[in-house]
Amino acid sequence: MVGLIPLFAVATVEPDLLGMLPDFHRRLRWFLKNRPDLASLVSRWDDMGMGERRLLALLRGHRMKRVLSCMLDESEFLSPYGIRALSRYHAGHPYVFDTDGGRYVVEYQPGESNSGLFGGNSNWRGPIWFPVNYLIIESLQQFHHYYGDDFKVECPTGSGRYLTLDEIADELSQRLMDIFVRDRYGRRAVFGEEATFQRDPHWRDYVPFHEYFHGDSGKGIGASHQTGWTGLIAKLIQQQGEKRLYNVGEEGT
Repeated sequence: MVGLIPLFAVATVEPDLLGMLPDFHRRLRWFLKNRPDLASLVSRWDDMGMGERRLLALLRGHRMKRVLSCMLDESEFLSPYGIRALSRYHAGHPYVFDTDGGRYVVEYQPGESNSGLFGGNSNWRGPIWFPVNYLIIESLQQFHHYYGDDFKVECPTGSGRYLTLDEIADELSQRLMDIFVRDRYGRRAVFGEEATFQRDPHWRDYVPFHEYFHGDSGKGIGASHQTGWTGLIAKLIQQQGEKRLYNVGEEGT
């Protein structure tokens, strides 16, 4: 996940905003002119995008596509239920580090940790976490504000299916929503194999907000009432619902 976090460093600036912030604009121009060593690491400020917007980002076009090619690979980060915290590649290829006579191994663990590190709480080796998934979605939406519909990326990687960045954000939102909604068999992924929760009418409609989720099955694990960050699902549902209503309205007109 650390390799995906540079996606978060993105902001689009509306053209009218610079006129409202002359001091910011002046300092920005000074920085771009006098610190080219640092400015070269950020997007090309002078290249206007869709709607004459400006882009501030660490990952522009080709850099972003390289990161997304791994993130959207179903054999790596892309799960049916969101973005995994560690690439599934490491299930068969653990990272091994030998030092001072000790051997340290990092392998893909889609559920609970099998290590005693951090009191057995090293759970960032494969599960799906809502905070970072939400930030990925917001970042893709920001990039789309700049690049528009002409900029497309293969999703999933290797599928031959190309989507806009906004469509990819929608795809990830739907995968996260699929953790909670019933599938065609009437099962909710969040309940895993718990038959009582899946079938019993007294339990099946009471959906817990888990701390994180199994990287392959979407089963809820960790704390079962982590309503803070997992509650972000409500925002995604609202956003997707509003988009669908808008699209229906557009088709109607």
